[in-house]
Amino acid sequence: MTSFAPDSIVLNRKLPLWYQVSQSLRASILGRSAQDPLRLPTEEQLAEHYGVSVLTMRQALKELEDEGLITRHRRRGTFIEPSAARGAPVRLLGSVDAIVAQQSGMTTRLLDHGTEPVSAELSEHFPDLTEVATYHRLRSDEKTGEPTNHARNYVRPELAALIDPEDLVRWPMTKVLRDVAGARISQITDTVEARLADPETARLLQVPLLSPILHYTGVVHGEDGRALDVARIQYRGDRFSFTVTLDAH
Repeated sequence: MTSFAPDSIVLNRKLPLWYQVSQSLRASILGRSAQDPLRLPTEEQLAEHYGVSVLTMRQALKELEDEGLITRHRRRGTFIEPSAARGAPVRLLGSVDAIVAQQSGMTTRLLDHGTEPVSAELSEHFPDLTEVATYHRLRSDEKTGEPTNHARNYVRPELAALIDPEDLVRWPMTKVLRDVAGARISQITDTVEARLADPETARLLQVPLLSPILHYTGVVHGEDGRALDVARIQYRGDRFSFTVTLDAH
């Protein structure tokens, strides 16, 4: 039986290796196509693929098993669970692959894309630009079709020129920037605040006007410190929670 082929990553030695591997594999699983096989490679093959020990790989797989994304069968192997729940709380520990993993696993529809002038609010992030590329997407639960969040991204034009809008239907923006446009990401700054649903958000997310939502702003920075992408995402307050884990070591 053909095995599922996960993406590769560059490991950050400042973060737990098992965590980075689990999040990268999680992103690959949630971003897979319907034609991809469900069987994962063996622990040894995955450990070699990621450049970690079998013990580290085992710990990463245990995390995914606890989440319900995979099932493990003695002698038969490890398999992706096709009916695994996708609406897990967002947990951030500090890696780009963790961000990608949390953005994956939903049905995405590109509502529109184009360009617009840099607003006064965006000028803080793009002081050197007069115009940015824009993308507006609606994400829905894969099983129920219920809308869960809508996202607006504001991207530097030179990077947008390298992006096929169809890529954003299949993959999260962070992955597209890094793996398709070749952006070298140095930092992502996240801000989450409570807001009330405005008319557009209420309509898209099918919630009452002025009901509580989570408003997320994510700024992706390149190696030179400039903002590459500013994401503004409105999450249904009854479907998402944000948990940040700080490593004390």
